Amino acid sequence: MGTWDVGSFDNDTAADFCDDLDEAAAGEREGIVCGILTRVIDTAGDLDARASEQAVAAAALVAAQCPGGEPADPVYGPEEPLPDLTGLRDLALQALDRVMTDPSELMDLWAESDGGPWRANIRRLQSVLLPQPPGEQLSLI
Repeated sequence: MGTWDVGSFDNDTAADFCDDLDEAAAGEREGIVCGILTRVIDTAGDLDARASEQAVAAAALVAAQCPGGEPADPVYGPEEPLPDLTGLRDLALQALDRVMTDPSELMDLWAESDGGPWRANIRRLQSVLLPQPPGEQLSLI
């Protein structure tokens, strides 16, 4: 696993996923993001790490467009513009929930090391993706 840090884009798989988005036609990018989120949600058995890393990156791209979201990684995130992905918030939340539910290879791999900061990153993404009542903003403390 080519992972160098706990962030959503801090692994080879996420960087490759973003490269694939850049190479896709503009009209196909939302479908690619939706496709990986749906694939992860629909995985009933063992969820492999590669799909999970792609889903976490996809969820981070959705979160980046939500209030309180952090911009995508300037080095490893996509360089080409993305369409409005905020309609995929619910799918992104479900995909992150699936990544954090057994059986999940990525969750197991992080459990073998100091996975606390990685889990904190996932929780931060989940909090940004949660719909906010009008006029309220979620504190990310």
